[in-house]
Amino acid sequence: MVPREGRPDLVLLIVTLILVTVGTVMIYSSSSIMAAEKYKDGLYFLKKQIFFVILGLGLMVFLTKIPYQKLKKLAYPVLIAAAIMLAVLLIPHAGVRAGGATRWLRLGLFNFQVTELAKVAVVLFLAHYLTRKAAQLKDFKQGILTPMVTVCFLIGLIILEPDFGTSAIIFLIMMLMFYLSGTRIMHLAGLAAAIAPVALWLLMRKSYRMERLMTFLDPWRDPGKSGFQIIQSLLSFGSGGPFGVGIGDSMQKLFYLPEPHTDFILAIIAEESGFLGVALVIGLFTVFVFRGFVIAFRAADPFGTLLAAGLTMIIALEAFINIAGVMGLIPLKGLALPFLSYGGSSLIMSMVAVGILLNISSYES
Repeated sequence: MVPREGRPDLVLLIVTLILVTVGTVMIYSSSSIMAAEKYKDGLYFLKKQIFFVILGLGLMVFLTKIPYQKLKKLAYPVLIAAAIMLAVLLIPHAGVRAGGATRWLRLGLFNFQVTELAKVAVVLFLAHYLTRKAAQLKDFKQGILTPMVTVCFLIGLIILEPDFGTSAIIFLIMMLMFYLSGTRIMHLAGLAAAIAPVALWLLMRKSYRMERLMTFLDPWRDPGKSGFQIIQSLLSFGSGGPFGVGIGDSMQKLFYLPEPHTDFILAIIAEESGFLGVALVIGLFTVFVFRGFVIAFRAADPFGTLLAAGLTMIIALEAFINIAGVMGLIPLKGLALPFLSYGGSSLIMSMVAVGILLNISSYES
């Protein structure tokens, strides 16, 4: 493995820093009035986000200094830790419940969303396992069954929170990594065919999941309740026009759009900076994903390739689902927009992913 002048991918780093900066500014813009009303401090969310940014940047820098090959030793411990934390959430009153789901553990200064760790843990585990078993991947039982059962066990714990969306993301990432590792297409097709009825059953089993689908198809059938969020989001996009109403001048954040600083922060960006601002955000994510896959395919070894591809897919899928959801292109899913939405768990683990990607980019075959 030959160092490439010891320099990480500067384009990826710059794009990440721009996204984090934009996110921090927009979190203050979208939350200051709500924070002043609820906490008597307009800077409440901004101060907490700055703490998360500093912590995330520290972890990112730290991970750029450790050769990514050493992460192999952490593959199983991190996966086990994630599984234990997910199991703890199922203990009554052990986790923090919000929005009908128990997804957070109290970690002193903030609540940590365990699924954010689980996504990175699964990618690290699969990258290590699939490269170690490279010679057996054509055999379904020996090469695929073990990691699939392991990951599906974690997915089962996540579904019990419940969190169907994150479970789907992890499954898709697993399938991508199987494909990149050289698994037979017929095995993947069979696995997809087997899981499809289960996914459909899980979708139809909970009424609120079907309600999301019906709301997506026709949000105006119940504009005061189920359709309220997406309608207010679309109003934000429509109000922004080409160049927006100006930073800080959004009307939808004035208690119209629920949680404008988290899941719907792009709607506030659309209103305040218009089509230009949204195009910039989408363009930055496009560059991020492109550079992520460039790093993956230039990696010095298969472990680096799988690890970089998996981490890039986490950011790509989360960004796509959030952006498409708030635009009304797919059913809404309560998912943060990486680097931009308020929240420590998402930002910290996204910065961890960037740190590992930058590390991998410092080496080439």
